[in-house]
Amino acid sequence: MSDYSQLIDELLATVSLIEVSPDVFEGKSHDYVGSRIFGGQVLAQAIMAAAHTLDKDKPCHSLHGYFLRGGDINQPVIYRVRRLRDGRSLSAREVTAIQYKEVRGKAPIEQVIFSMIASFSPMEEGLEYQEDMPVYPPPDDLLAEQDLKEEYVGKVPDALKARFMRRRHVEIKPVKPRDPIHPEPMKPKQANWLRIRELGNQPVAIQQALLAFSSDFYLVGTGLMSHGVSFMTSGLQAASIDHSMHFHREFDLNDWLLYDMWSDTTSNAKGLNHGQFWQDGKLVATVQQEGLMRLRVPKS
Repeated sequence: MSDYSQLIDELLATVSLIEVSPDVFEGKSHDYVGSRIFGGQVLAQAIMAAAHTLDKDKPCHSLHGYFLRGGDINQPVIYRVRRLRDGRSLSAREVTAIQYKEVRGKAPIEQVIFSMIASFSPMEEGLEYQEDMPVYPPPDDLLAEQDLKEEYVGKVPDALKARFMRRRHVEIKPVKPRDPIHPEPMKPKQANWLRIRELGNQPVAIQQALLAFSSDFYLVGTGLMSHGVSFMTSGLQAASIDHSMHFHREFDLNDWLLYDMWSDTTSNAKGLNHGQFWQDGKLVATVQQEGLMRLRVPKS
């Protein structure tokens, strides 16, 4: 088995939930970004939990979620689903993600780490309109993120090099690479091509869950660009606060999608970031996320 096939197996294991009781599911946690659970993992698992409670196979068309606490990768996540509505076309679900905090001498305390409401609806004929797909260099003309890391790794502190060079489960090609070690202030707009090759033929719920997973890469960092700050900047505290997503059209993550991102405001230690996914000229999904971005300047 190739190294990349192992990564795909890990991704599919991430979205393979165990039903522990009616409408309650358990998802295993994985180290995608460090000791805290990657927000994309929680999004993906919450979508899968909701989808498992549908009597009919309906794609998700919108979700709105809040990250309430940082999750611990050393623990599984419990997803409780509440069935809010099942109409002839629309179904709505509320998903609450829970972990348990150990307290010395006491029973573990239940903590909600994420809450989401999602709506599901079958694809149907209707009025169609979209803007034109943005024009960027094609993926074949760009370097992969992993190759770009080789250019920057010499500037990374030795203690961080191994994690910096870890291969992502999602193949990403930045359109305009940015130096993560010495970033310059620039217009907060960026675009990546991405795909999960070798994913194979998967149900729509898994495709949507993994697109949500992928949408959490780079998005919160878009708001940092105008300030000349990156995730490697000393004193930065950054985290996703909320995440909304609308799925418009069918797509295939085995093939390249364009992820176009921009930020239109930062204030009160927060940045508002927007994104659109495009494939073959079609707008397939829209994303919005507010991120926490505190920069603590060391005292002189």
